[in-house]
Amino acid sequence: MLARKSIIPEEYVLARIAAENLRKPRIRDRPRKARFIAKNGACNLAHKNIREQGRFLQDIFTTLVDLKWRHTLVIFTMSFLCSWLLFAMMWWLVAFAHGDMDPSTENPLNSTKWTPCVTCVRSFTSAFLFSIEVQVTIGFGGRMMTEECPLAITVLILQNIVGLIINAVMLGCIFMKTAQAHRRAETLIFSRQAVIAVRNGKLCFMFRVGDLRKSMIISASVRIQVVRKTTTPEGEVIPIHQVDIPVDNPIESNNIFLVAPLIICHVIDKRSPLYDISASDLALQDLELIVILEGVVETTGITTQARTSYVAEEILWGHRFVPIVTEEEGVYAVDYSKFGNTVKVAAPRCSARELDEKPSILIQTLQKSELSHQNSLRKRNSMRRNNSIRRSNSMRRTNSSLIVPKVQFITPEGSQSASET
Repeated sequence: MLARKSIIPEEYVLARIAAENLRKPRIRDRPRKARFIAKNGACNLAHKNIREQGRFLQDIFTTLVDLKWRHTLVIFTMSFLCSWLLFAMMWWLVAFAHGDMDPSTENPLNSTKWTPCVTCVRSFTSAFLFSIEVQVTIGFGGRMMTEECPLAITVLILQNIVGLIINAVMLGCIFMKTAQAHRRAETLIFSRQAVIAVRNGKLCFMFRVGDLRKSMIISASVRIQVVRKTTTPEGEVIPIHQVDIPVDNPIESNNIFLVAPLIICHVIDKRSPLYDISASDLALQDLELIVILEGVVETTGITTQARTSYVAEEILWGHRFVPIVTEEEGVYAVDYSKFGNTVKVAAPRCSARELDEKPSILIQTLQKSELSHQNSLRKRNSMRRNNSIRRSNSMRRTNSSLIVPKVQFITPEGSQSASET
């Protein structure tokens, strides 16, 4: 071992290892940027250090609607229990002040006729049961009001009003939680990826949107915003700078008829923030395109909003969505299994600005794609021709191997007969 180590000097070994490490490319993953809008439409935003918490209690109904179901149910259950216990204490105090708890009033030999405020209320348990019967209007008939105590009548009126308010808030909150607008947005779907391709001689940013329900979204409109971090000439850093970009729609109102999945197109022109971005620059861009679909639900009349976003890694350059709407037996059928499928098409890799300055780039790209398509067709035809020739040659060899030679049979009389099998 000592002799082997002395063959190569140690300094040469260290130099070789350092040279190998320098040759190896060190690939460092770019830190993943946080999305402003998640793919399911949720806002990726955390509110911290809110000092004015009392503003949430000023709008208590919206606060209850925004809470989770378990929290809402716990609050309503505790509201009912607290109201029942509070009024049970009031009924017990009314009975105690009137003397209904005195055992002497229960003696049937007592000559004086005693009329209690509430019949059969002799303890706190009976007062609690009577409070439940009053508020939920059960009325079993064992306990009832009398005309003896005006204070008891006032407590009865007050408990009925409080019970109606709690019931109204509970029913309204449950209805609003079950019919929230974002529930309808669950069936509005967007393509997982967006594409950039040539349409009508212009580079366009496109994505697909669809509605899974038969009930339509009335007056549906689509808006696109680009969110990116920018710095003003004065040195001010804007972490979330929102820029609206136009949507290519022949209708001036920008409304869409979402009866079937549609491909929403944005023409990359001089007004677009994507005007100076090429295919090679797209992966290096720190931008996020937010898509907002708004409309009125046909069945409920509630305005709903569906959102999604596309980052640079989710935009495919030189792709196009495959068609998914076909006519079958007089009915238009939509194949949602191909909703996000794309195919590669010919598209220049330059930016829209370079394409406007040099229109010949598009013509050259289309010519190259046409030549490559023809070459692929020729190769395919030649391969088919070669395969057919090979198949015919193999069939001939097989048939020649199946030919049986003639066999002569000699009869006992000595005559020869030839037969073929």
